[in-house]
Amino acid sequence: MPVQHLAIIMDGNGRWAQERGLTRSDGHRAGAKNIAKVVEAAREFGIKYLTVYAFSTENWKRPADEVRVLMELIREFTTDMLPEMMKNNVRLRTIGRTSDLPLISRTALQKAIDATAKNDGFTLNIALSYGGRAEMIDAMNKMLKERKSDEPLTEEEFRNYLYAPDIPDPDMMIRTSGEMRISNFLLWQLSYSELYVTPVYWPDFGKEELAKALENFASRDRRFGGLTKKK
Repeated sequence: MPVQHLAIIMDGNGRWAQERGLTRSDGHRAGAKNIAKVVEAAREFGIKYLTVYAFSTENWKRPADEVRVLMELIREFTTDMLPEMMKNNVRLRTIGRTSDLPLISRTALQKAIDATAKNDGFTLNIALSYGGRAEMIDAMNKMLKERKSDEPLTEEEFRNYLYAPDIPDPDMMIRTSGEMRISNFLLWQLSYSELYVTPVYWPDFGKEELAKALENFASRDRRFGGLTKKK
């Protein structure tokens, strides 16, 4: 079964920069540029959805200068990528508490989201001011406000209150830089995703590394809690 939806925790920008005598901001800029390369590779491999963890709810705790650079990169990336997304039939989506972002970043994002809304060849879903726990809290608050039924809640109904209920759960989640944790990312959606951790830092994670990850995925036996079917 091929990967339809790939999720990535883009980790290691700071360490990549440090090992090269660069600033953390340089690392984040290199990481932002790499998203376009991975989008292109994912499209070539037949993936339909790519969700990338760009900025978490916890990242607001970072130094103000670093946060400022990251917010600027959101605007720059969105503006620079828009022509390419239109050319390649890529739709841009976001998940998270994006209302927390600076107005200039939100404006650039919304412009690209609106412009690409009818594109249906590939979906780039960026997690911004996102946390898995925050998503579930937001879903429950929305449900308490909108739900009228007294019937017991089902998983299918709860899913409809999540940020992007129409996007299928990830088949695979990749984390770069070697850290062995999911860092509050897609806690509901990753229930049966295959996990792949690579020591490669995000700015160096390109087409060749993605191919290795997909090859590894192809060797997995996805049972979803069941047993392997006898051949």
